Amino acid sequence: MDAVMTSHALSFSKFNASNVTHDRSLHACELPRGSSWSPGTNGKTFQNLKLDTAVQNRNLAGKTFCSAEACIHPLSAIESHSHVEEDKVGVLLLNLGGPDTLQDVQPFLYNLFADPDIIRLPRLFRFLQRPLAKLISTLRAPKSKEGYASIGGGSPLRKITDEQADAIKMALEEKKVAANVYVAMRYWHPFTEEAIKRDKIKKLVVLPLYPQYSISTTGSSVRVLQDLFREDKVLSRLPVAIIQSWYRRGGYVKSMADLIEKELQSFGSPEEVMIFFSAHGVPVSYVRDAGDPYKDQMEDCIDLIMQELKARGINNDHKLAYQSRVGPVQWLKPYTDEVLVELGKNGVKSLLAVPVSFVSEHIETLEEIDMEYKELALESGVENWGRVPALGCTSTFITDLADAVIEALPSAAAMTTDTTVSEPNSFKQNPVGFAIKMLLGSFLAFVALLLYPAFKNQNV
Repeated sequence: MDAVMTSHALSFSKFNASNVTHDRSLHACELPRGSSWSPGTNGKTFQNLKLDTAVQNRNLAGKTFCSAEACIHPLSAIESHSHVEEDKVGVLLLNLGGPDTLQDVQPFLYNLFADPDIIRLPRLFRFLQRPLAKLISTLRAPKSKEGYASIGGGSPLRKITDEQADAIKMALEEKKVAANVYVAMRYWHPFTEEAIKRDKIKKLVVLPLYPQYSISTTGSSVRVLQDLFREDKVLSRLPVAIIQSWYRRGGYVKSMADLIEKELQSFGSPEEVMIFFSAHGVPVSYVRDAGDPYKDQMEDCIDLIMQELKARGINNDHKLAYQSRVGPVQWLKPYTDEVLVELGKNGVKSLLAVPVSFVSEHIETLEEIDMEYKELALESGVENWGRVPALGCTSTFITDLADAVIEALPSAAAMTTDTTVSEPNSFKQNPVGFAIKMLLGSFLAFVALLLYPAFKNQNV
């Protein structure tokens, strides 16, 4: 999975960043469904990163956060573009990353599960983060390799994200905004501050390629970025604006509706098709205990898309479910696989899958949805299956992201050096749950200590 770093000791959990060129068309990164991608190496690799404990509350004082259409900043109007041309502007795209080759799968998974925003251990047991990540990644690697092998031997996410960066750069240039666009991957290849410093960037807009905010995606990446900037004398003074979420933007909603409307026409009876939104899931505890707004934002996002479709006279039934759950804990429900079986048994014959939380084709669209879920749906009684492609470099979508960058520029401010954020008192909030977590943590500690020697000599 290309989805959802750890303590200072875990120095090789990485971001990946590079400059991009701008000689591709705005539609260059649309990967046809059913096709595979042959991975290779591109971009540059740089130094490793380190980070501190997880930040559970995301009110990071000193930063400017932009959500949906507007940024919160003291200016009453967006400044003219003339100042942008004089200043050197940088745009940093954040994404999760994915293994380039099958040999990269296990270390990629290690980086993923070593993130304390992915596996949220009680404070007392955070020393288990690395051995648990090693254990889980080793056990999951064989099955994950099969999935990546089925789509060409590696993830196309980096290639597509680079092309999206090219397209955003071109869109900004058309709006008379000269900018350098960088790509940073959360769990694969290192990120460095050197590219930004080398180009003498004067303002930086951070644009996570996640429409909805979650502590496991945007939150985790911002936490790493904060640590990186705090430790650098130059970057700590660089004015930065962070676009926290953007699913409410009109361009995004319209682009999603355009793709859905187009795919509906491929069915014999478009009005009878069930529109099935499948979003990447998160553990329920993220929402319940840590206050993750992801579930509310996702439901709001679906409502906005359906309102846009209804305005076009499209009144199909729809359903939202969550995919890609991992482990024994409860994730957001309903689960995609269970809903597909239920819909088939209830007589739904035509279904259009919409990967709503993904803007690029990757393992969860090309393999999980296109292969696993399609097969399950057809076995369960669905007769006509379709899938909306990821947004990729759709012109309306790219133009809207460029507009979001321009709107964010006036609000850029130096990032704070204070990363002290208090964690909620789990014992006071839920003493029974706290006790259960402590017992579970003790058991995991015992299991990890028994099994860790079997894996410690393996290369990551």
